[in-house]
Amino acid sequence: MSDKIKKVSIIVSKGSLDGIYPGLIMGNGARMEGIEANLFFTFFGLYAILKKYMGSIKIATVGNPAMRVPDAKGFPLPTILGALPGMSAFATHMMNKEMEALDIPPIPEFIEMIHDAGGKIYACKATVDMFHLTLADFCPQMDKVLTVGDFYDIAAGGQIIFT
Repeated sequence: MSDKIKKVSIIVSKGSLDGIYPGLIMGNGARMEGIEANLFFTFFGLYAILKKYMGSIKIATVGNPAMRVPDAKGFPLPTILGALPGMSAFATHMMNKEMEALDIPPIPEFIEMIHDAGGKIYACKATVDMFHLTLADFCPQMDKVLTVGDFYDIAAGGQIIFT
């Protein structure tokens, strides 16, 4: 019996850079290892696959106790400073710059890479209905809108990861 993971189903529920990228990195890594990857976008994570928003996802600077300046080893950023106008845009710019230096693609390109590598991209039906979305709102890589039951059927026999 092999202990190797054969299938992962990753739930992406947060709509910030630090909420979306872990799922994308894990999904892409799975495909590069020959592991079946299903990404299920729900609640605010859905913005990662909405054409209008996927290229402009930001970092949340308010309420993030791990936020530090000028880098991960720096001083904690007090929540009140995170609320200053432009702080989220500045933090997002800095994070995008660091990811670009590491050759980590922007979200739209990452979604396309995962899809082209055989990863499946799904949207949560309850969220689609709650946000009054249509299929036209989604990027072309979105494979299907699924109910939670459909997601469990697809995820059966694999690992479920919640980011």
